[in-house]
Amino acid sequence: MAKPDQNYVLRQLPLIVGGVAGVLLLTNRLLTPQLTESQARSDALGVILSAVLILTGLLWQQVQPRSPEAVNLIGEEGLELAPELPEEVKTELAWASHLLLTNTVTRSLVVFYQGKILLRRGVLGANPEVKPGAILSRVIEKQKPVYLVDLKLYPGRIEFDYLPENTQGVICQPLGDQGALILAANAPRSYTKQDENWIEGIADKLANTLSRFAEDFATVEG
Repeated sequence: MAKPDQNYVLRQLPLIVGGVAGVLLLTNRLLTPQLTESQARSDALGVILSAVLILTGLLWQQVQPRSPEAVNLIGEEGLELAPELPEEVKTELAWASHLLLTNTVTRSLVVFYQGKILLRRGVLGANPEVKPGAILSRVIEKQKPVYLVDLKLYPGRIEFDYLPENTQGVICQPLGDQGALILAANAPRSYTKQDENWIEGIADKLANTLSRFAEDFATVEG
């Protein structure tokens, strides 16, 4: 069971104080029959301070505490790129994987295209080969992503033996009908809808680039 967030009240405090201050300022203004110049300046300052407090509170709501179910994935950190890829493809794969590892909860990822591994990055799984199982094959065939929110609950998890063995969540994002971007998280239910949209956008960009260079690296060994 997840532990309660002990900082919840602290994150709510600026919103509460800012809201109460704003209401008091408005009430004071309505009840004042004649407004002096000095009071107008004070009210303006109070409105600004209230707005800053409310904005701070809204920003603090975006701060997500570390999931109590998060684990340290088992494996060594690394970056592996298929050596015979064109430099432009290598650059884009490196750029995309860096963005995903630094801006989402992804801790390990694999780019699988035309039956070959083009990239592994982050915490590397012990198995360097991808043999598509039912889930990955369906993602590529249907060109629709699959998000396994808590991997240990799915019998099909055994097909992801190329990811760290204690991977908690997986997203399989299609790269057209030729491959998929496979992402591993270190906590269950940790990808947000915003993360999924972000991943979809990057995958579409990668798919476009890979399709343009497909013939150039068709001979890359898997």
